[in-house]
Amino acid sequence: MQSTDKRASPSIIILGLGAIAALLIVGGLIYRLQMTKEVDIEAEVLPSPITEEVIIEKPVIPEAEIPIAPVIEVSPEPPKIEPAPKTVLPNLNESDSFFRNRMEIMSSNTDLVRWLSVDDLLRRTASYLDGLSRGVILSKIFPLTQPNGSFTTHMDGETIWLNAGNYERYDITIEALASINMEALAQLFHIARPLIETSFAEMGYNERQMEGIILQAIDRVLSTPIIIEPIELTRESVLYQFADPELEALMPLQKQVLRTGPENTQKLQQQALALKNALLNP
Repeated sequence: MQSTDKRASPSIIILGLGAIAALLIVGGLIYRLQMTKEVDIEAEVLPSPITEEVIIEKPVIPEAEIPIAPVIEVSPEPPKIEPAPKTVLPNLNESDSFFRNRMEIMSSNTDLVRWLSVDDLLRRTASYLDGLSRGVILSKIFPLTQPNGSFTTHMDGETIWLNAGNYERYDITIEALASINMEALAQLFHIARPLIETSFAEMGYNERQMEGIILQAIDRVLSTPIIIEPIELTRESVLYQFADPELEALMPLQKQVLRTGPENTQKLQQQALALKNALLNP
């Protein structure tokens, strides 16, 4: 009678271990796929706080062309008139008074005069326009007049509505902007163009990018919808949002313009269009 060898052959042991390893690998992959799916779904609903450094892609800078104002030569006629002396521009670091004086000639609005009392006026303006072109308002760089009073809403059942009385809170700021002669402002742009180009060059922009930024900032205002009917809101935590997803998807600049009300939005757009036409048709 032959004795039974209870030890498995090496080939059987290797096959058994291989099968176990394969099962572990497959099981691990299935588990990881399930976990990934669960995390993705959760991330869409409740995004977790960002703890790592986020790399924000640099926005595409548009390029455009603002025509240079032509030099008009007048044929001398008797009596001979001496030509006006050419404007001598200061250097950028000493240009604040140069711009304040010329802006005050365009408008004597007290709020506008106060806005222009900051230092590094041109550099601030360039940074502010850069933000506007990307749809954001850099109020810390160039602070304008804060709206009067507090933001108010009213309820109609369970529906929240934006009070039309909020629009009047922005009247002072809109009045200051509406007081500027945009044709004269465009002329000042052409006179001081070398200084403005230097301000944008310090931020890494070339001449065509500067012109694209200015025109895109204007177009952000022009593309803001004018809403005449009451605006419905929703409230998430302590913040109000527009109930209409299309309005809520607007850029921060456009949503701020929208909050000024239809009449003020129209005034802003009239000024923006006048400036754009004056820049493109010197």
